Amino acid sequence: MKASELRALAVDELVQKSRELQGEYFNVKVKHTTGQLENTAKLKQLRREVARVATVLQQKREATG
Repeated sequence: MKASELRALAVDELVQKSRELQGEYFNVKVKHTTGQLENTAKLKQLRREVARVATVLQQKREATG
């Protein structure tokens, strides 16, 4: 998702999205470690998405006080 799309979400939705992405990242990491992952670019993509959600979440929390 783009940052602009994430900014449209509520804080609760961002927290849920973050949990989902972190779980998916963990699963992909395990597959990579065991040699079952074919698309290794998925690791980098998910890591960036987790960071993007965390950044937008932090910005929203700072804005609300």
